[in-house]
Amino acid sequence: MTSASYAAITLGSNSFNMMVAKTVSHHPKIVAKYKRKVRLAEGIEADGSLNPSAMTRGIECLAMFSEMLIKEGVSADNVEIIATATLRKISNADDFCQQALTVLPHPIRIISGIEEAQLIYQGMAATTEGSGRRLVIDIGGASTEFIIGDGDNILLKTSLAMGCVTFNNRFFNQFPFQTLDFDQVKNSVKAALGDYEQQLTHLGWHGVVGASGSVQSVVELLNARGLSAVISLDVLHTLKHEILTQESVSMLAIAGLKPERAPTFAAGVAILLALFELLNIEKLHLSGGALREGVLHQLAQRTR
Repeated sequence: MTSASYAAITLGSNSFNMMVAKTVSHHPKIVAKYKRKVRLAEGIEADGSLNPSAMTRGIECLAMFSEMLIKEGVSADNVEIIATATLRKISNADDFCQQALTVLPHPIRIISGIEEAQLIYQGMAATTEGSGRRLVIDIGGASTEFIIGDGDNILLKTSLAMGCVTFNNRFFNQFPFQTLDFDQVKNSVKAALGDYEQQLTHLGWHGVVGASGSVQSVVELLNARGLSAVISLDVLHTLKHEILTQESVSMLAIAGLKPERAPTFAAGVAILLALFELLNIEKLHLSGGALREGVLHQLAQRTR
């Protein structure tokens, strides 16, 4: 017997996502996925507010999600909307949430970075094969979460203010890109890590798993080239060289890079490269799931 449909909506700093699922044999079975590159974090002004253009992009996406919820037959009681770093940060988050209610009549829950890290780990653990102690890295648009866990036991979790959209605006806002841009990213990543750099390496891990767009963009590129989907330091150095030798900011000459991934690709690679070097990471595998899947599994338990 299958349950009623339910939907997990996540409002990230780069992308808005919606997953619709039913519970089959005690596990969520995804029946539909919707995604839009809203790049909300691009709209954060110097005064800490979200500008009207970015707000409009977000509200228009939620209006589309609302139509899809009706199409998929999901009742309002079975919807969870989670917002992350940008809505945590901006001064006019209440305005965004009030406007959102006019197109999607369901409250938005703005979660803390620590709760986001918890959900990311749950989503990873539910969808990704493996055992032993794992370091999970989720590079979002405006924040990056780090979690070390062993099975159901989380040993460390944190959320730090660095992401592919915000770093793109800070360090890759002039073309052509330069080695100095990558160096500045590494310095900023080291500063953001602070004491966590030592805590993470002290705890250690058996394997590293990465989630979200920056990691996905690299794995998609490797798959398109017929290469191993495992990210290594050599892979990242190769991509850095390709980024620095591009003749167009579109970076369409980078084989296997999807056009929708291009605007934040350099910043994502730079953050990954800095983390590999600072934390002495040897290889990283793509997670089967993250925040959205964590929210879905909570919904599955609630509707069971």
